[in-house]
Amino acid sequence: MSNKTPREKMMSIISQFVGYTAIRLPDDVIAKLSELREKETSPMTKVIYDTMFRNQELAQKLGRPSCQDTGCLQFWVKCGTHFPLIDELEALLKDAVVDATFATPLRHNSVETFDEYNTGKNVGKGTPTVFWDIVPNSDTCEVYTYMAGGGCSLPGNATVLMPGEGYEGVTKFVLDRMTSYGLNACPPLLVGVGVATSVETAALLSKKALMRPIGSHNENERAAKMERLLEDGINAIGLGPQGMGGNYSVMGVNIENTARHPSVIGVAVNVGCWSHRRGHIVFQKDLSFEVTTHSGFVYDENKAPAIIPA
Repeated sequence: MSNKTPREKMMSIISQFVGYTAIRLPDDVIAKLSELREKETSPMTKVIYDTMFRNQELAQKLGRPSCQDTGCLQFWVKCGTHFPLIDELEALLKDAVVDATFATPLRHNSVETFDEYNTGKNVGKGTPTVFWDIVPNSDTCEVYTYMAGGGCSLPGNATVLMPGEGYEGVTKFVLDRMTSYGLNACPPLLVGVGVATSVETAALLSKKALMRPIGSHNENERAAKMERLLEDGINAIGLGPQGMGGNYSVMGVNIENTARHPSVIGVAVNVGCWSHRRGHIVFQKDLSFEVTTHSGFVYDENKAPAIIPA
């Protein structure tokens, strides 16, 4: 019988969930990759997709990450003001990352900028990154986890366009990034696009777009149409799986937007690779939880924390 405190229990759940997301892809990603594998026709693309799925089988069989680059950990937290552990969440998430680093294990990817040394436990100044949405009068807490790998982070970019460039300028910006850097990000990609006023607002929206399920659409019908057009346009580039050529280069395009200043169009792009390791877990105030992204996750309440080196 576990005698963990509420803080220790939530930390343990998130640690195990982070480790699980490193090993097994989300249900929607697996479904989309299966669909694209069936739709591709060339022998090379078939071999690549078969290798991807063999990789997934071995990751689960061996209990090891499905990609050696387990990224820098990022969290998007949508937390109610009445959630009992709100004051401890940021420190709790950092502890969960350290625990998962040694328990899973995860590759050490947190390098202190300018000092140029690897911390050896995936935490450092500002890492893991935590983005917050505060929900008044709620006692639940949603946590989106994301492993931002080097390859899938490389195409990330943001700019501010003159208003006269219009949405054609947004399209050109996204396609330019895909033709110049999409190859390096291990296609097929999930492409997140943010449209707002400034570089930082657009960039946050483009990352938030990657948390959305594959196949979902922007609630604005014009934005949803643009999602479909961009998907068709990027597929037409012909990157294919792992950039080796093919009919399908993306798993989808997700656009998130806010209102903007009339004199500017801020736009940003972020992408997730084929091994798109994001997770979504929703906690109630008693720490009961629901996972929406991974049907196979089971929490082991009696599992002890990893031995964390000093």
